[in-house]
Amino acid sequence: MAHRIITQVVFTGARIVGRAVAESYRQAAATQKYAASTQKGGGGGFTSSNITMEEACQILNVGPSKMGQIDIEFVTERFKRLFDLNDPKKGGSFYLQSKILRARERIEREVRGYQQMAEREQELQDGFKPKWTKEKDQGKP
Repeated sequence: MAHRIITQVVFTGARIVGRAVAESYRQAAATQKYAASTQKGGGGGFTSSNITMEEACQILNVGPSKMGQIDIEFVTERFKRLFDLNDPKKGGSFYLQSKILRARERIEREVRGYQQMAEREQELQDGFKPKWTKEKDQGKP
């Protein structure tokens, strides 16, 4: 009779452990699939890839950007004010603080992209003008 109880306990334990291993494998596979999909989208682990420009403007209460025309000083001022207001040490919310940070990063990334595009356009209009060193200007090879 004792061997029967011991056998049931062993098989029940093995079944529980097997289910736990299978579930953890499923979760790991889902996490890996999610990480691969976010990596393809250009976002890393801790980037602001999931926030839209409209949402970022709403969070910081700034006007929507038109072709990168947004006042960075005003955005920085709003960011500092809201970030300090939501300091967890002062009773604020860490979640809101992180959303504010991601909003600022998103706006800065958008503006930086438009600035780089404008620089490329300007270079194409002006033509390629390499920068010469003093040695080349003086006729030295």
